[in-house]
Amino acid sequence: MQLPTTPSFNLTGKRALVTGASSGIGLGCAVALAEAGADVTLAARSSDKLQAVVTLMADKGLKSNALKLDVTDVASVRHLFENLSNADVFDIVVNSAGMAKHTPALETEPNDFDDVTDINLRASYFLMQAAAKKLIHANKVGSLINVSSQMGHVGGPDRAVYCATKHAVEGYTKAMAIEWGKHGIRINTICPTFVRTALSAATFADADKSQWIMSKIHLGRVAEVEDIMGATVFLASDAAAMITGTSLLIDGGWTAE
Repeated sequence: MQLPTTPSFNLTGKRALVTGASSGIGLGCAVALAEAGADVTLAARSSDKLQAVVTLMADKGLKSNALKLDVTDVASVRHLFENLSNADVFDIVVNSAGMAKHTPALETEPNDFDDVTDINLRASYFLMQAAAKKLIHANKVGSLINVSSQMGHVGGPDRAVYCATKHAVEGYTKAMAIEWGKHGIRINTICPTFVRTALSAATFADADKSQWIMSKIHLGRVAEVEDIMGATVFLASDAAAMITGTSLLIDGGWTAE
């Protein structure tokens, strides 16, 4: 009798791209992947912020580089992947770029609708398409991860557009998993609850909104960026080799009701 071997969480030798990596959840994902051994490219629209992060990571001995990239520019995203050599292909892609403009559904303006869907849905869709095309062309397997939301599984007040985009991300992730499984490409989503970041500070400062949030999170606390980091490494690694087309909910029990 031989004992089974635990699959490795080590990402040494892997190349990873993380979008929205200059702050918040994206930054946490980038640090987590680098700490697991990956060589990480941090992408966002602000090159100054990215370079500051790269410097901080280098001080900790972590491999990273900065890439100024607007994920809503599909032509630029395609150009990036098409011009990668097979040796430089990204084994791991984490899409953390996103936007929220919360309003009651009766007050949604077309421009706000377009802005949110453009980055949360259109940009993420074509980023994953470009990443998968390159992996297939290079005859490599890979792990693609969308940072979605618990709001891709439930509804919420003032969040009709945001929920629409995240439900759509959940849907196309499942469809892509079916199509790309034969190539050894896994694609999944991470679905956090409310995470304490600079962008969510205003929400937590509102007493009514904060009370509503805490009434839904059964573990009794708001999520921190660190709560997302382990899940990212797990889905990127061989430990999740049989997981595709699914959602990893990090919601403190919100969706258990």
